[in-house]
Formats: sequence, C-alpha cells, structure tokens
Amino acid sequence: MGLILPADSSVWHNGVRLSSIHPLALSRMSQVPSFATSRNHIAGIAVTELAEKFGTPVYVYDQQVIDQRIADLKDFDVVRYAQKACGNLAVLDRMRKQGVVVDAVSAGEIRRAMAAGYSVAPGKHEIVYTADIFDHEALELVVKHSLPVNCGSPDMISQLGERRPGADVTLRINPGFGHGHSQKTNTGGQQSKHGIWHTQVDECLRRADQTGVTVTGLHMHIGSGTDLEHLSEVCDAMERTAKEVGRTIKTISAGGGLPVPYQAGETYVDLAKYYDLWNATRTRLSDEFGHHVTLEIEPGRFLSAESGFLIAEVRSVKQVGENHFVLVDAGFNDLARPVMYGAYHPISVTARSGDAAEREQTDVIVGGPLCESGDIFTQREGGYVDSRRLPMTRVGDFVVIENAGAYGFVMASNYNSKTRAAEVLIESGEAKLIRQRETFEDLVRGEVIPD
Repeated sequence: MGLILPADSSVWHNGVRLSSIHPLALSRMSQVPSFATSRNHIAGIAVTELAEKFGTPVYVYDQQVIDQRIADLKDFDVVRYAQKACGNLAVLDRMRKQGVVVDAVSAGEIRRAMAAGYSVAPGKHEIVYTADIFDHEALELVVKHSLPVNCGSPDMISQLGERRPGADVTLRINPGFGHGHSQKTNTGGQQSKHGIWHTQVDECLRRADQTGVTVTGLHMHIGSGTDLEHLSEVCDAMERTAKEVGRTIKTISAGGGLPVPYQAGETYVDLAKYYDLWNATRTRLSDEFGHHVTLEIEPGRFLSAESGFLIAEVRSVKQVGENHFVLVDAGFNDLARPVMYGAYHPISVTARSGDAAEREQTDVIVGGPLCESGDIFTQREGGYVDSRRLPMTRVGDFVVIENAGAYGFVMASNYNSKTRAAEVLIESGEAKLIRQRETFEDLVRGEVIPD
C-alpha cells in the first residue's frame, strides 16, 4: 500500500521537520489507479495486433513506463536496479543508458549484466554482487573481475578475504524486523534467511580485520511495501549500525521494496517523504564521519512492474456448478505470483472483434491450461479461489494480466513441458521482439538418453 499522508504533508524524524512534498511526488500521489476491466491497446498498439504478430502467451513491456519510474528516483545518488525482477537484456540495456546500475544475486546475473553492457572496470561499481552465500562460480567471477560485494553472511567476508585480501565490502544487515505483502517476501526478522543479524556486526568486523577487508557500506532491505513509521525504524537501525562500524562507511543503501499499486484503493508511495527520511539519515552520518556518504536505492518491481502485460488467449469458457471459468493459454508456468503468494494482478479483457467494454460483466474465475487445480490467476494467499468481475468473454478473445513486469517472465518454468513465452518491448510506438518464443527443441536441448 502507499504511504498515508499526515494532514500537514510534512515528516518529523528525530525531532527534525523534513521537507514538504516535492512537486513530482505531489502529482504522483494524486494518481489512484482505477484499473479498467477492458483494454484495446498497450502503449498505443492494439492488443489484437500484438497477439497476432507475436502469438500468445506473450509478455509486453512499455518502455515509457520504465523511463518514468527511473525519473521518479532522480533524487537518489545511485539507482541500482534489482535485475531479478525483470532481467531481459534489452530492458537492462535501456536502463544502463539512463545511468541505472545493477544488483546481481547470482553468477548468471553477473554474466547477464555484462552481456547487457555493464562495465566491470575497477571503481565503477556498475555491478554489485548481493547474496547470502558465494557459490563457487559466483566467487570466481567476483574475484576475477574485482566486483564489489554486498555480504549477507559473515562467512562471505572470510571467503572473499581469503581470495581477495584488501577488498572493500558492504554488509547487508537484518535489523531484527521486516515488512512485506506476504511472509514469503518478508526479508527481515529472525524468520528470514537474508542478511547479517544485527548483533553480529562485531563478528563481521573481526573477520574483516583478519583478512584486511574493509567494510565501506551498509545495505538494509527488509521486504516489499513500507509506511512512514516503519521506515523511520529502518533508518534508525541503519544509523545505529553505521556508527557501530565507524567512519569507513562511504555508502548506505535503502534497499528495494518500493511498492506499486496492484488494485483499486492502493496508491503510489510518497517518494518525497521516503527520500527525506533516508537523506536525513545520510546527512547525519556524513556529519558524524566528516565525509560525504552516498545514498543508494535498489528498486526492482518499482521500475518494471507497471510496464509489463501478459497477453493470453481465451481457449475455453465453461460453467462448473455456480462458477464461471475462463481458461486461457497462459498458466502459472508463465506467471507464478498468484499461486506462490496469492498475489493480485489487475485483469482486463480484449475482444477479438468489437469492444469488450460494451459487454455485460459477470463474476469469473480465470485459470490456465496446466494439470494443476492451483493454476488459477484469481486466487488469494493460501490457494483460496476468488472470482473477478470482468466483461463476458468468448473463445478467441484475449485476457491481459497487468502489472506483470516484475517477477513475471523471470520466474517462468517449463512445467508440463510448456515452452516459455516471447517477450516484446514497445518503444517509440514500435513493438520489438526482445526474446524469441521458446521451442520444443530449446526445451529438450541438453537432455541425453544414455546408451
């Protein structure tokens, strides 16, 4: 959910009145999405045209939306994209050209960032490896390219120090509490595997001293979604930990987790107040240490979620008792968030001919083709099936699952031997293929029947 504004539109922290709302944030906060249930176009191109040209299911991204979200974060010193949200090379390339750097959580993501043109030159810090462990491949790449590392466990400090004595590291701190729309996405507190427990900072400093490693930054990402009171606690925890480490600290990272609206009633985060809280923390630390402290933010879904649409064709409409099912050719192999988290996505209908907005609306359950009862896009956490009020659909129409640009294609699988969807980027009014649809040959490549 978005942040709730106090009556005077100001934020107080540690007895200090922070700035009032920035003009850009004010315009954003007035936007409360309505999420229409019918749709004819995506970024000016007809849904039917996209489906006919590229087939279904297909992921479509609107580059203009990504550009706007990057601009929304212009106040931060560094915007570091969590590429796990949507890592297509074309998307990374466009972000790189706008000055956005990246976070990599695996050896594959390091290689992906390099393939998208990100530099590994010393001192550039365009790629930072962030994880709770080093697997062997990741450690080799980090050492080979002298990549900055954000350590999520004390063991990582020792393992890096043995191979790269004198390295600089950032510590990902678990402050003892978390936040998120689902327990599965809450990355703080003692139920989370992520980060270094806040009482282990001294141990980390001892390990660093043993190998000449220097702790130059702190990172604190505790889950998706936030509110001002909770954020104030995070900032306080960051400040306490930074003072515990001392003046070697050059960077603090606010982590990611900026929410976006997925349904009516949700609003955008108040970025001005979010920034002001973090900037006040950074300012006090800069004063404490006698040098400038860089403020990073690490958004994932905030940059990509709203840009993405999953188009699927309606293949069956049937009545099961009192339930009206609309079955499409995309399943949780294409978009796993509903089955994993009970995540809500706006859904709209595109008529193959005519305008779906003119049709009668009815309560429907939208499901996919997989041989699983849980292959339902309209469900709550726990697997409870919900209906959605949508225009009446016919076989051959299209269902558009919206806000699917984060944790969509990247979590796709080949379950039921389904091939993965194509990806398309709309840029300057032109739809460009950025990932070919997977073929059966792609699916079985690498499989071997032994003699």
